[in-house]
Amino acid sequence: MKSSTILKWGIRFYIGVFFIYLFTPLIIMGAATFNDSRFPTVSPWKGFTLKWFEELAQDSAMWNALFTSIIVAFGVLMIAVPIGICCALFLSTIQGRGKTFIYSLMMSPLLTPGVIVGISTLIFWKGLSVSGGMVLTVIAQTTFISAYVMLMVLARLQRFDRTLEQAAMSLGASQWQTFHRILLPYLKPAVISAAVIAFLQSFENYNTTLFVKGYDTTLTVYIASKVRTGLTPSVNALGLLMILVTVVIAIIYERKRRQEEAAKASTNL
Repeated sequence: MKSSTILKWGIRFYIGVFFIYLFTPLIIMGAATFNDSRFPTVSPWKGFTLKWFEELAQDSAMWNALFTSIIVAFGVLMIAVPIGICCALFLSTIQGRGKTFIYSLMMSPLLTPGVIVGISTLIFWKGLSVSGGMVLTVIAQTTFISAYVMLMVLARLQRFDRTLEQAAMSLGASQWQTFHRILLPYLKPAVISAAVIAFLQSFENYNTTLFVKGYDTTLTVYIASKVRTGLTPSVNALGLLMILVTVVIAIIYERKRRQEEAAKASTNL
């Protein structure tokens, strides 16, 4: 057997093992949702049931926590994305030590443990008489999530042809018109991806949120608090619904993307 064939089958085996490792916990979690057992497990199987969806529907505290997480995530998205874009644009226009300093400054919250970010944010804003809550949670999460946005936009900017801007401005376009009609459409894929990452990073954050949430409990903190009293499969039901919603959104987005590509291809012909 040729070495290339061995390598090809080795890569296929590795990918297969990876996907099994990735999806097996999700399948078990989904199956446990329909098991008539007080504990989230599939063994032993005590019969099929839908009562955990009913319990989820009646768990007002969990729905409030989910709503809080969504509000916080949108707040972080609205602040972190503009900050990340501005920092990426600024970094792409400067050279020398200033660029290294600003890059290190933006990256420092990302490299700092979330516990430290949460505690330091709480101490700082407490000194300004700002108590914990959704606002402080948004501020704390934005400090490091904006770095993710900056990295993704900056990576896209590094492949941008600056002569396009120069050509547009030489033809009479203003800086705003050049940004709006040339640079922003080019950055659109990176900005959308960065917005999705920012939303997800905020939604699943626990370490930082724990110290600044105040009386506004997010979903991750709520689930962690229920671990001490005992989880029920209603949490699995919520997770299964979130997975289904994510898959549906991904399918809709992919279909829309393919339709746009097909429309562009037909226009070019």
